[in-house]
Formats: sequence, C-alpha cells, structure tokens
Amino acid sequence: MNLRLKKLSLTLGLAGLALTAAPSFAADNVVIQWNNALLEAIRVTHPGPPIVARALYVGHTCMYEAWAAFDDEARGTETGKSLRLPRSYRNEANKRQAISYAAYRAAVDLFPTQIASFNALMTSLGYDPAYVAQDRNTVAGVGNLACATVLTARHADGSNQLGNLNPGAYSDYSGYVPVNSPSTIVDPNRWQPLMINGNTQKFIAPFWGQVKPFALKSIAQYAVKPPAVAGTPAYKKQADEVLAYSANLTDREKVIAEYWADGPSSELPPGHWNLFSQFVSKRDNNSLDRDVKMFFTVNAALMDASVWTWGVKRQYDYVRPVTAIHYLYAAGNVNAWAGPNLGTQSIPGANWRPYQAANVVTPPFAEYVSGHSTFSAAAATALRQFTGRDKFGGSVTIASGSSRVEPGTVPAANVVLSWPTFTAAADEAGISRRFGGIHFLDGDLEGRRVGKSIGKAAYEKAQQLFGEDDHHEGEHEHEHDD
Repeated sequence: MNLRLKKLSLTLGLAGLALTAAPSFAADNVVIQWNNALLEAIRVTHPGPPIVARALYVGHTCMYEAWAAFDDEARGTETGKSLRLPRSYRNEANKRQAISYAAYRAAVDLFPTQIASFNALMTSLGYDPAYVAQDRNTVAGVGNLACATVLTARHADGSNQLGNLNPGAYSDYSGYVPVNSPSTIVDPNRWQPLMINGNTQKFIAPFWGQVKPFALKSIAQYAVKPPAVAGTPAYKKQADEVLAYSANLTDREKVIAEYWADGPSSELPPGHWNLFSQFVSKRDNNSLDRDVKMFFTVNAALMDASVWTWGVKRQYDYVRPVTAIHYLYAAGNVNAWAGPNLGTQSIPGANWRPYQAANVVTPPFAEYVSGHSTFSAAAATALRQFTGRDKFGGSVTIASGSSRVEPGTVPAANVVLSWPTFTAAADEAGISRRFGGIHFLDGDLEGRRVGKSIGKAAYEKAQQLFGEDDHHEGEHEHEHDD
C-alpha cells in the first residue's frame, strides 16, 4: 500500500455512501462481491498492470456472458444469443447463480493459487464449487458454459496466460532485449532497466500490443506524436520540467504521487478504477443488471487501454526521466528533492531519483505513453458515458505522516483528495506520475487524449452488445452537472 489511509473510503457528500477497500460480502450484489474477490487476488499475486486489466476484463466478461442468457436483447461476446434461457428461468436468484458460477470459473482460471478464497465465497453464497457441468439446461451449467467459452477464446488471445507461447505464464515471446543495461546508457532515447534491491528490472509484457483487444482495431488506430529525441531542446525541456516538479513538491503533490501510484491497496490503476466503479454503483443504487453492464463496459475500456498503451510502449521503448536526467546531468548538479526528509538541495545529477518508494524507483517498462493516463482517461470516459454525466463525487482522506517515501513526516497534516468529476480524477491520476518523477508531459497528455477515445469506443461497442440504442445512456450528458 502506498499510503496508509486514515479513512480508506470514498465519500459522497451528504448522502453518506462509502466504499471501503475491504470486501463486505453481505451488503454487495454478486457482481461487486466477485469484483472484490478478483481485486484481492490481484493484491496477493501482484501481476503487472496489463495483466490486471485483462484479468478484470475476463472475469467481468464471463459474468456478462452468463447474464446475457437472461436478457431479451443482449448478445454474448463469444456465445451471441445461443445460451438464452426461457422466460420462466429469468429471475434474480437464477441470475445470481449463473453469474457466480461464471465468475468462479474465471477467477480460478486466472488466479489458481487463490482457489481457497474463491471456494469460500462460493460456499458463502450457497453454491457448490465442485459442480462443473456445462449444461444448457441448468442455471449453474449455463454459468459454467458461458465462462468456458470465454476462457477458450481468451487462452488464445496472445496473452500467453498458459505459457503456451513461451514457458511461464505471461512470459515474453517477442524476443525483447533492452539496449541499455543498469550500468550503461547506450541509447539515451531508450528504456533502461534499473538494479532495484539487487535485481535487474525486466520489461513487463513487452508483447502485450499483440493481445486481442475488445473494441480496439489496432495499435495504429490512435496515432501519437513521436517523443522528444536526445540532443534536441524538447528532450532537455521535458527533463527540466520533471526536475522543477521535484524541487518544488508540496505535501499535497507528494500525497497525489503516492496515492495514485498503484491503487489504494496495490490493485494497480485498472483495479483502482474498479473501486471507483463500486462507488458509482452504491452512489446510484445500481441494480444487478446495471452493474453487470457497467463493470463489463469499464473493464473492456481498461482492457483496450492496456493493449494500446503497451503496444506504444514497445514501439518507442522510450527512456524514463530517471535515465534522461542521469544522462543530461551526469557531470553536474541539479536542484531537486534530495531524498526522504532531506528536502530540496543541489545534488549530483547522476544521483537524482524520482519521488517513489525505494523498492520502486521507476516502473519496469518504457515511459511513452503513461499507463496511468490512458487507463484513467479510458475508464473515466466509460463511466461518464455509461452514467450519462461526468459527475463523480469521490474523495479520500490521507492521514498525516502516512507516506511510504517519507514516513512520519509527510503529509504534515491530513490531506483530502476529492474529485467532483470522473475527468478530474483521471487528470489527477495522469499528473501524479509527473509529480512522482516517472513520466514526461507528452507521455501523460498523449495517454489522456487517446484514453478518452478508447473509452468511448469500448462504451459504444458494449452498447451494441447490450442491444441498446447507442444514445440510450450516454449521449445526453449533463457536462455541467458537477
């Protein structure tokens, strides 16, 4: 956890709604219960950001696929209308059962080491985890069959989940080799793996741009301008911007850098936006049907954001600020944050470090573009479109002294982060990486720009699957209803 929160909850004004990070199975519908189960598995197993996005997408696609069997219009992503059940089956109890069996099968497939916790949830819901029949004539069987169909397709989606493309789950099969080493900057335009606590970083999922997306047609669908090249004024300017943030960090900016780093409880950006989706569900008193569709839509947007972002990261293999600053100022000093509780000082450029925990320093993959920015803009747009307005209303209180980077001293007093709109939350997530010293301006802004398009496209395709008019939920947005 990046910050120990005095109150790990999102509050909604006077309505008194709150979302805590811990599961509350008794109060939540099965979509949120299984969402929490997946998030907890993510916290325990620590997969990389694109793998988290895919896991949440697969889990919620299985739930949607099972739910679609109870709806007059909805089509499954893989099964179409083939599993549709007679009207006599269509009640809330049966929906919950089919959704739970589908979610369980997905969870066990995605996180096999966490089966005990998934079994416990199934049992608490009154279902038998051992029932494995894929039977179109039983509710549980439809749930099993719906998810099996999704899993069959996703096992061949290029993610290498099963290690069939290269030994080891999600291992690289693309042959990526960094041009720089931890000790040598061969090319100042390219990503440099660092040595962290005696271990050399490895680029997480450099092949991810080859994974099958949801609505995204190709990486080239959304073009970005090339990042700045070493030796140009733009290259130095972007590094100096990062140094200026470093030298002038306020407590609030430090809190923002830490809060957004990997989610409130290490569920990473895709999981963080699922927590926000839980908040929206409670805020709007969502029905089971609506939550199935909302979580599917949001996670479809996050899935596409992961594929596009990691495709661009691999395309440019671009340098992180820490390497660029070490390269530019190897022989001189810089004015910057000097380390935990040392404030701003003139320090050797070769010693500069981002405002990050010592076991992180900088993420193990290329800079351009920002995953936080793309994930957040995509999810924020999906939520805005789905709810029909940009209004959010979430907030979080960060306790004084709770920093992992500067424990005991930062922040000096409690800090409240609040987001009136989904867009405001996404924008703060994006700039947080610049405050933290691990992204440049262009990587942030290009990620935000394309993320919005990704979120809109995912929403529109989801609406088509639901069998709803594209204008039904999101066309008439109340942009000023903040």
